[in-house]
Amino acid sequence: MSKKIIGKITLLITVALYSLPSLAADKQIGILVYDKVLSSDVTAPAEVFGVATRKSWFSNYQVLLIGVEEDAAVVTTEEGIRLTVDKTIYDNPKLDALIVTSSYVMDTLFENEDLTKFLKNQAETVSWLASNCSGAFLYAHAGLLDGYTATTWAGGEKQLQREFPEINVIEDRNVVVDRNRISSNGGIPSYQGALVLLAQMSSEGKAKEVFETIQLNRLIPWSEVTRYFPEK
Repeated sequence: MSKKIIGKITLLITVALYSLPSLAADKQIGILVYDKVLSSDVTAPAEVFGVATRKSWFSNYQVLLIGVEEDAAVVTTEEGIRLTVDKTIYDNPKLDALIVTSSYVMDTLFENEDLTKFLKNQAETVSWLASNCSGAFLYAHAGLLDGYTATTWAGGEKQLQREFPEINVIEDRNVVVDRNRISSNGGIPSYQGALVLLAQMSSEGKAKEVFETIQLNRLIPWSEVTRYFPEK
């Protein structure tokens, strides 16, 4: 067999192997991104769920970064990290879970009618809605936390409660779960929020496997995640 034919066969096998994960993934987890988004609000769930998708038990999921602008292929975080957008809110992606993030100034996001419409539409079909930091305000402005218990950035709880009295806002708690809504303080606690969400979407044991894979166990005990699990 000639080297040319062997090379073509090798290329075909390589393409096939790299295509298998995307072909197998029929469920999507969306993370909202936009210019000036806070990095850890994005990277924490992206790492947790990105690691999980490489496990056989979660390989039918894929993580997508969902942009807010129709023609923006790249966004730059508050800390200067450039992120590639996979889809935008105008693509109407079919998601199983949606995680919204935050920035220091969010007024333009609150006023974005297309974004509000996207959030409301997703709320009707997704299994889970999650937020980090002041991302909870995005859901609140869309009326998607009325009648739910939630939290937001540490120090912003009173503002959320004052502006949206229909929400039962919890203070001094890194992660809050109420039915299919999960909210976190954002920043580093975004890892806890993502792991809590992963446990609900899979199992405690599998979430702990990811917890140990990313070596978060070197910093906090597993009990600092399970303490935020909803009561059974």
